[in-house]
Amino acid sequence: MTLLGRRVLAEGLGTAFLVMAVVGSGIAASRLSPHDVGLQLLENSLVTGAALVALILALQPVSAAFNPVVTLVERVLGMLTTRTAVALVVAQIAGGLVGVVVANLMFDLDPVSIATTSRTGGGLWLGEAVATFGLVLVIFGSLRAGRPDTVAFAVGGYITAAYWFTSSTSFANPAVTIARMFSDTFAGIDPASAPMFIATQVLGGALGFAFIRVMHPAPSEDPA
Repeated sequence: MTLLGRRVLAEGLGTAFLVMAVVGSGIAASRLSPHDVGLQLLENSLVTGAALVALILALQPVSAAFNPVVTLVERVLGMLTTRTAVALVVAQIAGGLVGVVVANLMFDLDPVSIATTSRTGGGLWLGEAVATFGLVLVIFGSLRAGRPDTVAFAVGGYITAAYWFTSSTSFANPAVTIARMFSDTFAGIDPASAPMFIATQVLGGALGFAFIRVMHPAPSEDPA
């Protein structure tokens, strides 16, 4: 298999498992703790953060963005060609769709159900911009400081925390946002709410990129 093929496979598989973690743990949490939304969110956030750490550790040697915003920033920084970036984004979206279907099926639900949870309003949109800005800062701040081995733990910890300190519960990922439209469960987002979430994620990612270029004009060759 070519390097691009391996990267496409890694991104698709990783994003599928990420969506399974988000949606599946949301379903499990709502069943295990039906009367405590705070506990449901805690369970959902811990599982998502742990899954991110594991998936990045396993797939980072090949490709482990699992997020179109991260891939676009990699492209703008010259880490990827346009052809590779497009292929990886397509794989991430396709992987997310596979992941949400599998998550629904694992819990004896219809393979696809259109989410009805409305997530709209200025506060939530600001939350998504902040969440994605922070995610880009954490990933590329670590990478450009010469500490790639810390990315998995930084991302897992950040996303777990951002579930709680952002009003939107930190989707911070267009591929995951698209997938979550197809599960009318705890983690779902109705299709009418998704476009603004994705737009503010892209905005947050762009601001994060600009900040990284200021703080780290060039990758560090000496982590010390």
